[in-house]
Amino acid sequence: MENRKEAEYKTFIENEIFILEISGILDVISTPKIWQETDSILHKNKFKKLIIQARDIHDCEGVGIALLFHYKKVAKHLEAEFEIQGLEKKFEDLLNFFTHENETKALVNFQDSWNTPEKIGFRTVQIWEETKFIINFIGECSVLLFSSFKNPSKIKWFEVIKVAENAGVNALPIIVLIGFLLGLIMSFQSAIPMQRFGAEIFVANLVSMSLFRELGPLMTAIIIAGRTASSFAAELGTMKVSEEIDAITTMGLSPLQFLVIPRLIAGIIISPMLTIFFTLAGLIGSAVVMMSFQYPFITFVNQVLSAVKNGDMLGGLFKATVFGGVVSAIGCFHGLNTSTGASSVGESTTKSVVNGIISIAVLDGVFSVLFYYLGV
Repeated sequence: MENRKEAEYKTFIENEIFILEISGILDVISTPKIWQETDSILHKNKFKKLIIQARDIHDCEGVGIALLFHYKKVAKHLEAEFEIQGLEKKFEDLLNFFTHENETKALVNFQDSWNTPEKIGFRTVQIWEETKFIINFIGECSVLLFSSFKNPSKIKWFEVIKVAENAGVNALPIIVLIGFLLGLIMSFQSAIPMQRFGAEIFVANLVSMSLFRELGPLMTAIIIAGRTASSFAAELGTMKVSEEIDAITTMGLSPLQFLVIPRLIAGIIISPMLTIFFTLAGLIGSAVVMMSFQYPFITFVNQVLSAVKNGDMLGGLFKATVFGGVVSAIGCFHGLNTSTGASSVGESTTKSVVNGIISIAVLDGVFSVLFYYLGV
């Protein structure tokens, strides 16, 4: 049987130079112990240069290369110089291949050498891949959502209620506050010019119609995009970076069924409910202004009831339901599409908010034209 010498290490500090001498075989048996012990020693000492003496390393498996790469990262983190001495050529080549910085630099230099048609082609391929991912995401979510409503026992209702509480109940104070202030401001700004014609009472008609048909669903969806969709993107993005989603897939579970569908259902449920509270708060704010102009509260209520029809209320709630589903889906999509890196979660969160607001504006325009031709 071959005599395999287990890995050993020695440490020296001379003139602010930390010397780590490693000998033997770096394999899956000996490397973890050395990794843990030397990492603790490195962080307890101060030095300006780290030297790894590797001339006595007889064999080095992948975990050993990872250990050497880890020392390089530690030196960079501690703002110290780094040097490996005596490492065999084959291990040094493997370490250089393992270094992400060299790969990134090579990729950047490679892209810098492209001409304009090549850059356009590369970007076109990227857009096409993103488009395919979006189409697959929409298709899978639609099928899973339909099958979930067809068979409610498949839905993780505990998760739905938990998400609805965080995204809906906890958002109620800001929804009511903004709704009240918006109704108050709109009424006050409208009453001043209309007072010249003695038509202040019709402010109630204007504000109520605007809140039920347009501003209620629109403003609620924008708040959900900034508060809830960003939360979905951050949660799923963090899970993607920490490889939790890969673990769920490895366990044979569908990330869409397990993570996305409960959030979509919660978004669809809470959006119309929050819209109702937003609209009521806006009407209260408008009533406060009208009462300040010496109009009785019952007069304001009668004006609202005469102006708003059932179609206006149902149309607004329908828009709110669609907005809630779309915004939640966008947040989940960008969370699942998060790339690796420290700033990737922040980028996904920003994209979810921006794309959510843009989607709301586009959908609102589509609904306005559609309702006009339908006579709603």
